[in-house]
Amino acid sequence: MKAHSVSSDIFVEEDWLHTRNLVPGERVYTEKLVEEGGVEYRSWNPYKSKLAAGLLNGLQTFPFGVDTTVLYLGAASGTTASHISDICSKGLLFCVEFSPRTARELVYTCEKRKNMLPLLKDASQPETYADVVTQVDIIYQDIAQPNQSEILERNCVFLKEKGYAFICIKSRSIDVAAEPASVFKKEVKLLRTFLDIQERIPLDPYERDHLMVVGRRM
Repeated sequence: MKAHSVSSDIFVEEDWLHTRNLVPGERVYTEKLVEEGGVEYRSWNPYKSKLAAGLLNGLQTFPFGVDTTVLYLGAASGTTASHISDICSKGLLFCVEFSPRTARELVYTCEKRKNMLPLLKDASQPETYADVVTQVDIIYQDIAQPNQSEILERNCVFLKEKGYAFICIKSRSIDVAAEPASVFKKEVKLLRTFLDIQERIPLDPYERDHLMVVGRRM
């Protein structure tokens, strides 16, 4: 097991990414648990996590640290959020999810992890959780909505000055008929109105017609 070049809290073995398991013995999805040197690691599946896909495709901007505070929009059942939880072991993740069915799985994951707080809220209405969410270092968004860039902008009220925002753009959710490249170009132009764009990472072959964009609050 060796440390990844972008973070000493991500580990690589045989081309697979891993994070140190915050809750040894517990799986969140179907990930493999690996023990080495008295430490348990969780394999990080890029077909189930867009952040892992981004890392394998060359993502270099990775500001997640031990005590980082994160607002995760569209946390679903907590797959990617749980790996961020492993990395930000002394930090805090506010996990926003609107689907009641998916949120039940998220709550179960959060019950096992002291640094994850589930919020059954609509990410397009950040005012409904403004009394709970503090200022954060990072916003990570994975929401398949036509107005996903607008949703991110609304939530930047929680983002610290010079904080980072990650957004996974799904072109088919914005315009099913348009070429993904044209959709991405339009969305990046919107994002540039409130973020200083750092990186753009296509997520193929792990996620088709997806682009991860990393920006910094201006």
